[in-house]
Amino acid sequence: MSTRETATEGISRLYESHWAGVVRLVWLLLHDQQAAEDVAQDAYIATYRNWDRLRNEEAAVAYLRRCAVNGARSVQRHLMVVRRETQAEGNRAEATGRLTAPGSDEAALMRLDSDQLMAALATLPGRQREVIVLRYYSDLSEAQIAEALDISPGSVKTHAYRGLRALRERMEVSA
Repeated sequence: MSTRETATEGISRLYESHWAGVVRLVWLLLHDQQAAEDVAQDAYIATYRNWDRLRNEEAAVAYLRRCAVNGARSVQRHLMVVRRETQAEGNRAEATGRLTAPGSDEAALMRLDSDQLMAALATLPGRQREVIVLRYYSDLSEAQIAEALDISPGSVKTHAYRGLRALRERMEVSA
């Protein structure tokens, strides 16, 4: 990196040459593609903010990787806390749903359907999967989805239609 290179130019160059490697590094730590991409993006933001303190390209790459590893550790710590709190909540006598939980056979059937749905959802093209998740899991309107994905409302409708049709077909085949 030259002394005249701006932070924007430097980060753009680092992004082009190191993005896949940084995401792969974080994925190997977390085994979660979306979290890996989020952590990598945060690492680039931190590197951009500290660009003036970095001496050269090697220092920038090392800082980027350090931020990525620290971000992965942070995600892992957060997941441990969430698991611990969820388990503690489940062990409390007054836990929500303790007395109204479905029987083991009903729970197993619901889990099977959920697993099949998640597996079918994972096979959809990215945009269809995003639209369906935002619509049915995040309960966003077509306009909100269009804004979030930077696409037209008509594209949202098309992706939702095609995604739902594909999900129905896959769920019928597996049933």
